[in-house]
Amino acid sequence: MMIDDLIDGVIDREGGYIHHPADRGGATRFGITEAVARANGYTGDMRHFARPAAVAIYRQLYWSRPGLDRVADRAPALAAELFDTGVNMGPAVATGFFQRALNALNRGGRDYPDVVPDGRIGARTLAALDAFLATRGAGAETVLVKAVEALQGERYLSLAEQRPANEAFLYGWLAQRIG
Repeated sequence: MMIDDLIDGVIDREGGYIHHPADRGGATRFGITEAVARANGYTGDMRHFARPAAVAIYRQLYWSRPGLDRVADRAPALAAELFDTGVNMGPAVATGFFQRALNALNRGGRDYPDVVPDGRIGARTLAALDAFLATRGAGAETVLVKAVEALQGERYLSLAEQRPANEAFLYGWLAQRIG
């Protein structure tokens, strides 16, 4: 199953327990922040947060709830990018990037109507995706992925510019985007 591989990849990249002094997110394990773990019922020390709990959180909060399973049925590479972006920036941010890209690529509304960039994947966003893929054909998904990655990269640069402590993370944020 696609999501299992995506979750394994995130956990492999994020590693075990980390508590970097410059990270506003605080302690993490497997890429799950302490705040997210607590919001999902975990009460123990983050050093002991279990991998199956991290997997369940990734599956529910970053895949199912935002509706990426429905995107994956149409555009699996896009769904994978939105999952990864959502893990790093939040699912609503990732979905907002997706919606903004759809709007910018609809040729002034000639191909399909604009969608409200509300950070939620609903029927209108999926209809716009379907129309985009049908209208633009081969290569359309790749272009949409690139547009989302461009928005993500710009946000990473802005975060580093706004808070110099984030420069400690910028190289890694951008490096994981390559390939």
